[in-house]
Amino acid sequence: MASTAQRTPPAPLRAAAGLWRRIVRIDSASSGTSYYLILGATLALTAIGIMMVLSASSVESIAAGDSPYTAALKQGLFGALGLVGMLVLSRINVRWLKRLAWPGIGVTMVLLALVQLVGRRVLGNRNWIDIGGFSLQPSEFAKLLLALWMATILNKKAKLMDNWVHALIPVVPVGLGVAGLVILGHDLGTTLIILLIVVGALFYAGVPTRLFVTSGLLLALGAIGFAITSPNRMCRLYAWVGQTPDICTADGGDFTYQVQNGLFGLASGGWFGVGLGQSRQKYSWLPEAQNDFIFAVLGEELGLIGTLLVLGLFAVLAVAVFRVVSRQGELFPRILGGTIMAWILGQAALNMAMVTGIAPVIGVPLPFISSGGSALVSCLCAIGVVLSLAREDMRPTRRMREKVRKARAPRKGAVAPDRRPKASAAAPVAGRAARPSKAGSTSRAATPSSASSPSSASSSRNAAGRSSTAQSRGTNHAQRKATTNP
Repeated sequence: MASTAQRTPPAPLRAAAGLWRRIVRIDSASSGTSYYLILGATLALTAIGIMMVLSASSVESIAAGDSPYTAALKQGLFGALGLVGMLVLSRINVRWLKRLAWPGIGVTMVLLALVQLVGRRVLGNRNWIDIGGFSLQPSEFAKLLLALWMATILNKKAKLMDNWVHALIPVVPVGLGVAGLVILGHDLGTTLIILLIVVGALFYAGVPTRLFVTSGLLLALGAIGFAITSPNRMCRLYAWVGQTPDICTADGGDFTYQVQNGLFGLASGGWFGVGLGQSRQKYSWLPEAQNDFIFAVLGEELGLIGTLLVLGLFAVLAVAVFRVVSRQGELFPRILGGTIMAWILGQAALNMAMVTGIAPVIGVPLPFISSGGSALVSCLCAIGVVLSLAREDMRPTRRMREKVRKARAPRKGAVAPDRRPKASAAAPVAGRAARPSKAGSTSRAATPSSASSPSSASSSRNAAGRSSTAQSRGTNHAQRKATTNP
């Protein structure tokens, strides 16, 4: 009894295990819940983002002599383009995207190289190329294209994952090459997200644990190397741990200023916020209020309820995407979907940790909400890929429903069955009974089913008549024979 009680897990663990099985549900057919949860959460986050960009950027736009709606209209335009891309990708078979893997990674490397040559520097980072009055950030599109390329390569090497050469080459060198081109523009935040994408792809590819840990340590060392090679990044790390070396304050800089004002905004919001559009930190107190620190403005204007709403939407997105990825039987869609999940959710967690002071400030935007057209289009296109996987998961259920509907519907041109009660056997007609004979007995022994049919009844009457005629002829012949032979 005691041993049985020891083997039984506690009630909270059983409840958690039951909830986990209910969330994943790998063996059951999908009813489309994950598809609509992903779509609904994405649209809600995008709408909240456009609204918060309008609120956070209006003051600085007016101070610069522009319309207060300039940034919001531009964000809405990129949001519309991203929604079109999401819709198109959700209708395409994901396996067809393998054809774009090598051209995509090639274009990515070329654009990242061009950024270092002709790109525009903003706030110390060289990440943008001006094209037709718009600023394009190739490093944002590099995230999705790198995930697609890595999924394609690792899928081809599925049977060679035990060999460290095939497992790490060329995936890790190319990933480090993309990260190196981005870090040349002094963007540590995007570099860390790219390294996270590489780790996510290796994890979902099923790389052995020893190789996965080794590659993770190498990537972590690379990130540390990127951080210590820049005095600005080192001062941010010092500020995060509460230290202020003289090298960081020599030119009058305050690396804790942005984080402190972000926390002031979150604290002043209280439970329900100061009201939409009523933030005080966005009046040039909080740097990059519409970009990296838009979560602080959201918490100030919408309060704890607003921040919990955004957290809940990201949690719904995480559960639904994980559910879709867990149902994938093939390696390519599982790697691609899992890498996209690690990218978007990891970036969101890192941004919110940065705003709340849990992580150092490294310049990572909040997906779907922060201002930035390239980031918004890239994230929406990535969600379109996941929606395509969710639609494929819904197809068996759709086929089953179509079969049931066709089975229940009457066939075209078919005659409805006659549900009226069958008529009883016909009663014998008076005066037409056959004379007692062998044929007559045979006629009386007819089954009720044959008597019930008109054709069967007429044939029986004809047979009885022929029997009576034959009998009368036989009687006449016997009388004539008796007369001729006295």
